[in-house]
Amino acid sequence: MIETPKMTGERIKEYLQEGKRFDGRKLDEFRKITIETGVSKNAEGSARVNLGKTEVLVGVKLDVAEPYSDSQEEGNLMVTAEFLTMSSPRLDLGPQPFGSLELARVIDRGIRESHFIDLKKLCIKKGEKVWNVMIDIYSINDDGNLLDAAGIGAIAALKTARIPRYNEETGKPIFGEWTDEKIPLSKETPISLTVHKIGNSLIIDPTKEEEDISETRVTVCSSNGIVYSLQKGESKELSVEEFQKILDLVEKTEKKIYKEIESNIK
Repeated sequence: MIETPKMTGERIKEYLQEGKRFDGRKLDEFRKITIETGVSKNAEGSARVNLGKTEVLVGVKLDVAEPYSDSQEEGNLMVTAEFLTMSSPRLDLGPQPFGSLELARVIDRGIRESHFIDLKKLCIKKGEKVWNVMIDIYSINDDGNLLDAAGIGAIAALKTARIPRYNEETGKPIFGEWTDEKIPLSKETPISLTVHKIGNSLIIDPTKEEEDISETRVTVCSSNGIVYSLQKGESKELSVEEFQKILDLVEKTEKKIYKEIESNIK
């Protein structure tokens, strides 16, 4: 008999109830994490991240622009995400799915609210010229948990990014030429992690099959126990006790992810 997605989902739930997962991991265990930086010759910073079979590319570009009207002395930050059709058979040609917009907003909020980038140091001339930091995220293969893969990639790309040379006469950067100066970053590194609830189980780094039956999820961006942003997805409610377990799980896991990022920075 051919197993239907519903049957697979029920088996996953049964396994999770026993503290098991199909791929042999514990409920609080990530798949193998691979981080490669400097994958683009043209970006100011870039990273390729694999969580098992899930793969994303992240690039950081800097340009000179006018500051936003409500922040005349600060650089600008913009995060975009594109789910490439080759990354999943579920994606069709046409408009981007809502998930890509949500992913970009979640990553943007975590970086912005943590003040990871010192935007004030990216001001060239108050009210006229500032550095514009653009973070572009691309899905290459979606086998679950693009959110965390993108968050890891964004931090790795930012940590390796260099500021381009600036031409005082033209008021524009010289693309392809970089200074030794890096983007001004905080010592506290925000890590974005997502916890999913399936049945009565809480898990991290879901595969696509696990993600499909997730009843609710919470993405927490934090550093050393300090929470900068939260994003809840799906409709299932969470108890106070479950939410506390999620925060405890994130706090324990973020240290491991931070070490993975730091050990791969070149």
